[in-house]
Amino acid sequence: MKEIYTEIEIQAPDHQVWKILTDFDNFPTWNPFIRRVSGEVREGSHLEVQIQPPGKNEITFKPKVLRVMPNRELRWLGHFIIPGLFDGEHIFLIQSLTINRTHFIQREIFRGILVPFFTRQLETNTCQGFAEMNRALKMRSEQSESTEKV
Repeated sequence: MKEIYTEIEIQAPDHQVWKILTDFDNFPTWNPFIRRVSGEVREGSHLEVQIQPPGKNEITFKPKVLRVMPNRELRWLGHFIIPGLFDGEHIFLIQSLTINRTHFIQREIFRGILVPFFTRQLETNTCQGFAEMNRALKMRSEQSESTEKV
């Protein structure tokens, strides 16, 4: 098992962060890591997700949505070829700190027999991609929040 964990504080309310995180149609305009997502934000549905870790080629996979808790959590599980080879449970957590301050956590738990062969890439490129996405989500959420106040 291998876990990647990143977090960031965002100066925007939880509902604003959730709105941007689940607006898949606009991912290509702001998200440097998860370049495209299609499908429904609904437990049990399957998404099509295209990621591009820094310095790597795009990868497309079709995870199943495990949990949807509006303004709180989105979780999906993807597999490489067949379950048990290389599985990734991706978790987005949104925690309200105050009315206009949110703690955002992005993590992924990797399991499977191939995970040890990709540990270095996960610790570098994938982790960097998570951090870049977090910063972009922060920027977009804070810009959206300031625009709505005007």
